[in-house]
Amino acid sequence: MAPIRVLQCVAGLDHGGYESLLMNLYRHTDTTLVQFDFLSSFPGVYEAEILARGGVIHRIPFITQKGPFAYTHALNKVLAAHPEYRIVHSHMDKFSGLVMRQARRAGIPVRIAHSHNTQNEGGPAFQLVKNYYGRMVLPNATHLFACSRAAAGWMFGPKAPDAHILPNGVDPARFAPNPAAREAIRAELGLAPQAPVFGHVGRFTPQKNHEQLLDIFAAIAARQPEAILLLAGTGPLQGEMRRKTDALGLQSNVRFLGARQDVPQLLQAMDCFLFPSLHEGLPVTLVEAQAAGLPVLASAAITREVCITPLVQLHSLSDPPEAWAAAALNAAGQSRRSRTSPLEAIAAAGYDIRAAAAWLQRFYLEHWQPRLP
Repeated sequence: MAPIRVLQCVAGLDHGGYESLLMNLYRHTDTTLVQFDFLSSFPGVYEAEILARGGVIHRIPFITQKGPFAYTHALNKVLAAHPEYRIVHSHMDKFSGLVMRQARRAGIPVRIAHSHNTQNEGGPAFQLVKNYYGRMVLPNATHLFACSRAAAGWMFGPKAPDAHILPNGVDPARFAPNPAAREAIRAELGLAPQAPVFGHVGRFTPQKNHEQLLDIFAAIAARQPEAILLLAGTGPLQGEMRRKTDALGLQSNVRFLGARQDVPQLLQAMDCFLFPSLHEGLPVTLVEAQAAGLPVLASAAITREVCITPLVQLHSLSDPPEAWAAAALNAAGQSRRSRTSPLEAIAAAGYDIRAAAAWLQRFYLEHWQPRLP
């Protein structure tokens, strides 16, 4: 018997927060029972893996590329050409309203809107469009998912209590501290054994606040000139952040690593994770960092639900860079002296990806409905 196929609707397939979660779920799903296919507008590093696992990728122009009508037309064509899709799972925040409406009109019985954020991105006009489609979520979705209670509240409003919280889980064993891996990745990146290494994983977008991150690191480097900052990710602001790095005179201290699929190894190389985001749903990268036993300095603007262990320190974005730097250097020093992974605490809090994937697989199998003749 062929597996049921679930259409996962995303903006792109690069290394981002919800994309990483979705791929983690996919890797722990029995594809003889449930197969993930993807509706995506932007290419990314995960495409080869998806195809190797038997998934199908439908490429259509994004709403911001050719407008909502072109996106809707392309989406309708995919749904009409593939009657095997009886479950549509959308990860596009408030744009999910458009996906849910068209899936309902196509007669798809299971329509899942999944919230991964707590705030809109973009300028006023873009936010106006997102809010317009956001009003279509509740009338058209059959099921509501969110990565945190804060993300549910933002997207689903009065229906937030009805949302199922699907934790942004990780495979803790992949991130457990490994001295040999730390030595190997540091050698690969040309990092001195004793250099204090700080890091960040995330797309170069306004939400991730790389500008303030570089100011914080400049204060760190002023106190410890041998310090290194690893920045993994791509995005529209990468060029601007490279120019700022040059202006700060930190060219030899900051490494722009681009899109990486070896995040567990990169975390081994770091001594402290810096995360001054302006807002987040529940960042999977911080769950990964904690699984790696890595101290985290994060913005107090993000949800407290991510503070699974005492490894996370929250700091106000209004604090001066020097205050962040002092805390970061202290945390990095402690990490270099002793580093263990709180694997049991992460699993007990519900962030083991195996449990999340097993629940989601059961959900798909129990709710799938065959098309009537």
